[in-house]
Amino acid sequence: MKKPRSHLDKKSSPLAESLFLEGPASRSFELFMALRVFWEMIYGFRNLHFVGPCITVFGSARFSENHPYYQLTREIGSKLALLGFTVMTGGGPGIMEAANRGAKDVGGRSIGCNIRLQMEQKPNVYLDRWVQFKHFFVRKLMLVKYSYAFIAMPGGFGTMDEVFEVATLVQTGKVKNFPVILVGREYWEPLYQFLEKSLLKHSAINAADLKKIIILDTVEEVDEYLKNIVLPQFHLKLIRRKKPRKLFFERGI
Repeated sequence: MKKPRSHLDKKSSPLAESLFLEGPASRSFELFMALRVFWEMIYGFRNLHFVGPCITVFGSARFSENHPYYQLTREIGSKLALLGFTVMTGGGPGIMEAANRGAKDVGGRSIGCNIRLQMEQKPNVYLDRWVQFKHFFVRKLMLVKYSYAFIAMPGGFGTMDEVFEVATLVQTGKVKNFPVILVGREYWEPLYQFLEKSLLKHSAINAADLKKIIILDTVEEVDEYLKNIVLPQFHLKLIRRKKPRKLFFERGI
């Protein structure tokens, strides 16, 4: 597992993070934070420029290896890799580990965008490369930027945040009609019903918006959907992997 060298390996101050989000601060402090965020973005771009095409898998860090959702995600990770995609996750344990592990089971490419937390989340051991971030919004940018589809396995607040951010980007046309796939009908159906019976009913969203969220249940359904929809839509067979240039501090995988 390759770990890129970075200023982010230094210990971050929880106080600085909380002050950043608490409202106006001194001009010098806000300039410092803006520069740090800018550098974190450049750091991510340079380390992830050549990892694609990716599919990002979201999901809870809390499911153990013996959980059915872990096993299902591991199988999906293998299918994604066999289709030629790099499997990208948040880099942590649980569902994220399962997806990365599935990719490595079949010799595929596996990437993690880890987040530094007060209760430190360690990258899982099934990563070819992991990049560590201090800010959630920078991390989410990287998880979106390099992917052609998004698969949400069962998860909590973080997974919901990621799903609805991607759905909003698709709804508003900020990204193309990249599929947002929710896997696990029993888990996701109540949420879908809420969207249909409350948001759609009160015209907070359109019917077309709801159709952009796909619920699937099995590895076979995911595999078939990606083969029939994602690969033809984006002509991914025509994509050639470019070589990194040391001049720009770029790294391959």
